[in-house]
Amino acid sequence: MQLKLTTRVVNGVTIVDCNGRIVFGEESALLRDTLKKLIVENSQIVLNLSGISYIDSGGLGTLVALFTTAQNAGGAVKLANLTQRVGDLLQVTKLLTVFEVYDSEEKAIESFEKGAAA
Repeated sequence: MQLKLTTRVVNGVTIVDCNGRIVFGEESALLRDTLKKLIVENSQIVLNLSGISYIDSGGLGTLVALFTTAQNAGGAVKLANLTQRVGDLLQVTKLLTVFEVYDSEEKAIESFEKGAAA
């Protein structure tokens, strides 16, 4: 299944709803290009991964690169609503220690608000 991305803004945070697979090739390129444009506009981004069925090593590399790009822009890419499979993959690859991961979109948005208040 092709990767489909939809974006919206909630409380000043850009939410990117991802559906499909994040794999090396067109899907990773789409995610990378979309997020690089968004980071320029707003570096506070939450990736809603509830619709992601599969991520390969190329997809993981893309997520890490986007995480770094956002940090360099003074922002963050946070993950929300991981499926069991994606959560297990991030656990095995130790990427759960890199990304901020939230059970819900609301908690991820709140984390930006708390960060700004601190």
